[in-house]
Amino acid sequence: MRQEITQISQQGDNTGSFTITALEQVSGCGFTGGNRVTLLWKDRESFSLIFDAIRNARELVCLEFYIFRNDETGTELAEMLKQKAAAGVRVCLLYDHFGSLTTPLRFWKDLTQAGVEVRASRPFKWASPLHYIHRDHTKLIIVDGDTAFTGGLNIANEYRGYHRLRKHTGWRDTGIFMEGPVAAMLLNRFRAAWAVWKGREIPEGRTVKSFVGGVPVLPIFTHSSRSRRWMRKLLYYSINNASESICLTTAYFTPSRRMIEVLGNAVGRGVDVRLLLPGKSDISSAHYAGRAFFSRLLKAGVRIFNYQGEILHAKTAVFDRTWSVVGSANLDFQSLRRNDEGNIGISGSEFGNLMTAIFEEDLKKSEEIILGSWQARPVCDKIKEHFFALFRRRL
Repeated sequence: MRQEITQISQQGDNTGSFTITALEQVSGCGFTGGNRVTLLWKDRESFSLIFDAIRNARELVCLEFYIFRNDETGTELAEMLKQKAAAGVRVCLLYDHFGSLTTPLRFWKDLTQAGVEVRASRPFKWASPLHYIHRDHTKLIIVDGDTAFTGGLNIANEYRGYHRLRKHTGWRDTGIFMEGPVAAMLLNRFRAAWAVWKGREIPEGRTVKSFVGGVPVLPIFTHSSRSRRWMRKLLYYSINNASESICLTTAYFTPSRRMIEVLGNAVGRGVDVRLLLPGKSDISSAHYAGRAFFSRLLKAGVRIFNYQGEILHAKTAVFDRTWSVVGSANLDFQSLRRNDEGNIGISGSEFGNLMTAIFEEDLKKSEEIILGSWQARPVCDKIKEHFFALFRRRL
């Protein structure tokens, strides 16, 4: 069954504060129409679709990932990439040096010897060690310049739910698979990043056909302090102009004072603000740091839910059921101020309603945090929260 994969084909709505024109002006980016998109929100289906697209590549495969491990999932994909390179397909792989630090050099060497072009982004340099805190957190795959994937998934077993002896449930994540002109735009974005890290030139993509009545897509990719300012501007615009509902899902949450204030102001305007966070996290320091701000948010009327079961790693936002964002950026200092990130915005109520339905489905597996019981939590938890909150800009 593929119920978790839904194709949407529609034009964007043109009402309220989230018109295509308004969003373009605020973001500094332009929408690209005529795309077909598939929302991915179940681990095994996501990897199946991604792997199938790579197997069918004819000319070019470009990959950019924060984490690319040499476990079963990474090894399977690596073998696939080697086969495509041997068949004459050009394969370019860009991995983040910090995020993939535990992947051994021989893994990359084997790929290179098989014909895969490999580059590391943002490597450590003794001459400028502080630059190592800036990371390429993007997750991006482009096949033949006409198909693309982005989202929160990395290449590792935990995202796929793979286990040597039995099948596990993968982390709860969300991605988006796109066909159409937006893939050509994302290829140009990859070409620029590839050139920065001295990759051999990639030719510009060919003209990609549009799908009649296709989805308008806004690429929100950051690679500089300026582009990150545009992303933050778009985020705060979206919160400040929502009139009915805000549904935020994020894996790592360490809000700024401004974030807390604008979310509280939205509640004051009568907006239903709901925040979905992991009940448990793979990074306990960031987990506790974010929880230090729960009391202020709850007192302001923001509803907070902790996802139960597998680890929640998705990063999505839906405003008034008409404007949606899916991608790699968390609501933390690192994503909003330092990292290279990749997000996709989609205008339209059909996609927005789907995203809201998935959010509400996740709430069924979550527990709402109530202010009274939250204030009565153990003292040792409060100490951890306030301690790690001191380092929230470094997590």
